[in-house]
Parts: sequence; C-alpha cells; structure tokens
Amino acid sequence: MSTPHSFHLQVSGARSPGSSVFDLPVANAQVPTPTPHLPPATPITQSVSEKEISFVVISGGTGGNAICSAFGNACYVLPVSDDGGSSSEIIRVLGGPSIGDLRSRLIRLIPPAPAGSPLDAIRTLLAYRLPAHYTEREAKDEWRDIVEGNSSLWEGIPNDRKETIRGFLVYFESELLKRAHKNFTFVNGSIGNYFLAAAQGFFRSLPSAVFLFSSITNSQANILPVIVTNHTVTIAAELVNGEKLVGQCEISHPVAGSSTESTSLDDTESWAPVKDTKRGNVMFEQAGKGTYVPLASRISRLFYINAYGMEIHPSPNPDYLSSIASHDALVYSCGSLWTSIVPCLALRGVASAIARSRKLRAKVFLLNGQNDRETDGYTAEDYIMAVTRTLNSAYQTQKLHGLGGANTTYPVSAFITDMVYLKGTSIQVDVKRVTALGVRCIEVEGVQAKDNEAPKYEPESVRSAIEEILAARMD
Repeated sequence: MSTPHSFHLQVSGARSPGSSVFDLPVANAQVPTPTPHLPPATPITQSVSEKEISFVVISGGTGGNAICSAFGNACYVLPVSDDGGSSSEIIRVLGGPSIGDLRSRLIRLIPPAPAGSPLDAIRTLLAYRLPAHYTEREAKDEWRDIVEGNSSLWEGIPNDRKETIRGFLVYFESELLKRAHKNFTFVNGSIGNYFLAAAQGFFRSLPSAVFLFSSITNSQANILPVIVTNHTVTIAAELVNGEKLVGQCEISHPVAGSSTESTSLDDTESWAPVKDTKRGNVMFEQAGKGTYVPLASRISRLFYINAYGMEIHPSPNPDYLSSIASHDALVYSCGSLWTSIVPCLALRGVASAIARSRKLRAKVFLLNGQNDRETDGYTAEDYIMAVTRTLNSAYQTQKLHGLGGANTTYPVSAFITDMVYLKGTSIQVDVKRVTALGVRCIEVEGVQAKDNEAPKYEPESVRSAIEEILAARMD
C-alpha cells in the first residue's frame, strides 16, 4: 500500500525497563557476554518524520493476544475482573484482583528466544498449566516438585532467576497453608498466575507485580491494570428484561456447576474472602465461539458492584488516563465486547479523557469476526453504539453543556473515528450507516483456519489498516 505518509512502529526490544540485574541472555553461553539485543519484528515502514507512533490498546482476555505485534510503542489496558480459569480458585481462597488476563498478555509479550535458552525456559515455566485431567493428588504432587525446585521445568533457568521465582511460589504456598481449611485445588492451575498473585500479595501492589513479571522476563511490555486495587473486582450486567448477571463467567461463558456468588472481602484481610464460592478452577470447554447458550435478552449496561452487591463507580488507574492524554492512537481491540472492552470504559473520567485528548490522532475499533453470547445478533452499528452509550453514561464526571444549560453527550466520533472489519465477517456491516455516525470503515483480509470458522485478524493486515488511518489523519 502506498500512502503519502508512513510510520515506523517499533516492537519492544529485549532489554528490561528496570535494573540491569534482570537483563537475561536469550541463549546459553560458556563465558559471560553482553546481553544481545533481539532483532525487532519486521518494521511496518519507515517514517518520514522519524517519529514513533504510540498506542493505547484496550484489550482484555485472549482476543487481542494474536495481534500484539501489530502495535509497537504500546501500553495495554486490561480489566481485572475475570473470575474464570485458575483465577477463580485464587480469588476464592486468597481474594485480590484477577490476574489471569494480565498474565496471559505478559506471557505473550515475552521477547522471542531460541529453544533451550534461559529466557525460553522461563517462558515455559510461567506459561505452564498443571493438567486438567490430573487428580487432586497428582496435581498437588507436581506442584510440590515445582515449589521445591525439583521439577524439570527449572532446567535451563539461571539460579538467580530460579530462586527469585521460587521464592514467590513459596510465598504463595505459605498463604495457602494459612487458609488450609479452604482446600485449594491445583488442578488446571497456572504457574504464571501463582507467581503473579504471590507478587501482588507480597508487594500489596498490582503494578509492582506486573513490573516484576516484566523485568524477570526481559519484557518491555507496558501493561496497565484498568483499576489499581488489592481487592476482588466484580462486574455485573443488566439485561434489557431487567435480569442481572454477576461475574464475568456468568455473563460470557457460564460453566455447568460453577457458582455465581460474588466474593466478599473482610476489611481486616483483603486476601481472605468472607463468603466461600464453589471450589475448583473453572475449566472451559472451548467448543467454538459460535457455540453458546444465548442470553435471555440483550445486555443494556455493565457496571461494577461491591461485596454487598451494591453498584459502585471505581476510579480508573491514573496511568490509564495519562496514557490517553499522551499517546497518538487509541485501539479498541478485538475480544469479548461486554466483559473485555467495556470494563475498561465503564469508569469515571474515561469518556472525557478519550473525547478531549488533544494528542490522540485516531480512535480505532477492531470489529470481531463473529458474534458471541454477549453480542448475539449484533451488527457493527450495535457494537459502536454499545461503546458510545457506555462512555456517555450518567456516572461520567463530565459532560458537554449545550445552549440553555441542557446536558448533551459526546458524539460517536468523539470516541471512535475509524472501524476496521474483516472481509468475510459474519457480523453485518452497513458501511453507509456506520459512516453516517462519523466513523470511517476499512475492510481488511483475515486468516481462516477452517472452512466453518470465522476469519481472524493477522498482525500484518492490522498494521496496514493503521498505517492508512494515521496517514489519512495527517493529511
């Protein structure tokens, strides 16, 4: 594609943003050698202005993991409200915010390294999940080998890294022993989740835990939890028929036999839930995004609740708002609309930060390849209006004021300037109607693994679309 302007979007390098003590060689060496820089991903194009484009990417869950390389200098804003997977068991026993989405993105952004290298060994360990088919005894026995340092997963990891990671796993174990009556299960448990949860509990700081994880894996990933808290965060959805669903699992992918009771926290010990939910990691049976039990009616809004089931309006991570004010482009990534994207929008001050940012040149919405349980029957216009209504909700702190003092809301284009969609998407896209909202539409080619599957984004097509968008914005 030829455009009058082009940009160089640099992918994060191999060195840690922190102390050099974390600079880890990617390959084994017989003698000490300087830490090599990993080659950057294939650059998109060279910028005539030498300016690197910066991104704020709103992207929860795994939906955006596959296209991370499409963004260079980016900060990723992720929700902390996922109550599924092994996060559900950690929350049940220890409380605290959900770290599953954060861990998933941190693993994805570990720089590439040769097989068998120290960095590859660390990735393998932190990405490891205890098998779901294990019995309780088998899972506990393997966990014991890992925490004691005897597992083969430690092979190739330098001793300083090994003892740092193992120290936090030991801390995690000690916190479980304090709550032995809760009978924590390790079946299907994620070692990366255990490490990140332990760091969060030890430091009493979620950003500090993210920094440690990034540093020890040589990643320059800028991951921002949307809410900075040491407590459990719960979301709820109100349907058009008045029904309310509590918890991300119940909204997005309920599992037979799972509990929907929200976790309450004792004010004297934020790691210890007062109410006990059903024991066990939530194990999803991925039969495909097109297989789901429809909601009784559409979702009208998503909101946060406290331990007593009362609606609350938490403040977002201040770094999130400052990033919106200082970056060039905002991207609403692909993923579950109501449980991955909207939780990052339904917070005080986010609407005005997005609408009034003088730095943002483009606000891009990546439309999913197909609908899911949360968006059954949605058109492209429905997605856009769901985002717009959320950001224009009454609890936002600032609104525009029209003539005569009448309250007005921000137009769609204040939040979304461009929409990228996949060729062959099963979601209805009426380009004329979307364009009439002030949103420019760009169609891109995707990849399709199987004939009956919806197309998916690939980094190259996303990069090309963003080039086109930003070039047009500079004209």
